[in-house]
Amino acid sequence: MTMTSRPKLTLPDQRKKLLLHSCCAPCSGEVMEAMLASDIDFSIYFYNPNIHPDREYEIRKDENIRFAEKHGIEFIDADYDRDNWFERVRGLEQEPERGIRCTVCFDMRFERTALYAHEHGFDAITSSLGISRWKDMDQINRSGVRAASRYPELIYWTYNWRKGGGSARMLEISKREHFYQQEYCGCVYSLRDTNRWRQSRGRDRIRIGVKFYGKEEIENSPLPPSVNTND
Repeated sequence: MTMTSRPKLTLPDQRKKLLLHSCCAPCSGEVMEAMLASDIDFSIYFYNPNIHPDREYEIRKDENIRFAEKHGIEFIDADYDRDNWFERVRGLEQEPERGIRCTVCFDMRFERTALYAHEHGFDAITSSLGISRWKDMDQINRSGVRAASRYPELIYWTYNWRKGGGSARMLEISKREHFYQQEYCGCVYSLRDTNRWRQSRGRDRIRIGVKFYGKEEIENSPLPPSVNTND
């Protein structure tokens, strides 16, 4: 399916205004273009206190802002309350990817998204998180539905963004836009576990800020001290 033949989408239950929780530009690029092509009224909500370290957080956010501004989409930059996130996942440091820690993380991010939607006139929320094949879509949808159910006027849109060529277009857009290519989910524990996996296979540790879709790695990019200590 080509970029010009994407399906026409409509919000469920005759909803009118959507708040899109965005985790990063590569994941949200296809979601944003799909909704623009369908004339859906939406804004982007960037709330990801899990992302570590600061430099990784800023790169991912800036890439998302760049793409939103290109298309004239409202971008809502929420707080980076990292301490609150660490408190929420305390005791779950050794949980595997897609485990309980991820559920707690999704719950936290979607609860804040739902609250903002409730306070600012949105009647639906969804997230770009589910387009990634590394994520458990059912796990994400359960957290989203749970968060939206706190408010009677709000629903969580469980649309499968991977289907109909969505995953392929996500990669296509990322290469076209030269988005930053993150190499781990985002939190300090996923960075730790990814680095352990890479080192067990003789690969170098992740270097922050060097990989972009469709470009050569940026050489001599300094690695933040916080990354050096996560083994």
